[in-house]
Amino acid sequence: MRVAIYCGSAAGNSPEYANGVTALAVYLAGQGIDIVYGGGNVGLMGVIANAALQAGGNVIGVIPAHLESKEIAHTGLTELHVVANMHVRKAKMSELADAFVALPGGVGTLEEMFEVWTWGQLGLHSKPCAFYNLNGFYDPLFTMVNSMQQAGFVKQSYIDMIIKESTPESLLAAVKAYRAPQPKWS
Repeated sequence: MRVAIYCGSAAGNSPEYANGVTALAVYLAGQGIDIVYGGGNVGLMGVIANAALQAGGNVIGVIPAHLESKEIAHTGLTELHVVANMHVRKAKMSELADAFVALPGGVGTLEEMFEVWTWGQLGLHSKPCAFYNLNGFYDPLFTMVNSMQQAGFVKQSYIDMIIKESTPESLLAAVKAYRAPQPKWS
């Protein structure tokens, strides 16, 4: 199994983020789960890659050429794909992954996760989409998504398709147990 990880190219303001990401990487590597991620060696991107590699896991990076120097492409990965642009990066990561997980991060992390979540709603894939909700990081986002549902813009079944877990064990168990809902226009 391969899990696409979306996360920050920054480490955040608390060591709890790096500690939580390290625990997830070590757990996934120990379970034989490969990591597909953005290919950088900075911030939480570097943390997830380095921790998984040190734990004996396989890590596949996908980085656009224009970010190769900015995100400092990780040169010690199992595989590194340098691609033309962000669109190709996201498509390649989706192709390589069996599941998608958002760790703490910024706007890019959300953009990547919202795209694959939307693809799932539309029936373009039936892969699980999960938020690794370290210390309640994503709680405000979940409140907003619930407001969207209450206002009539998102069906409850599409909110229910999102996995929201805060431990490595519960996250992987939920990913493995995932069953996709009916696509939006089926």
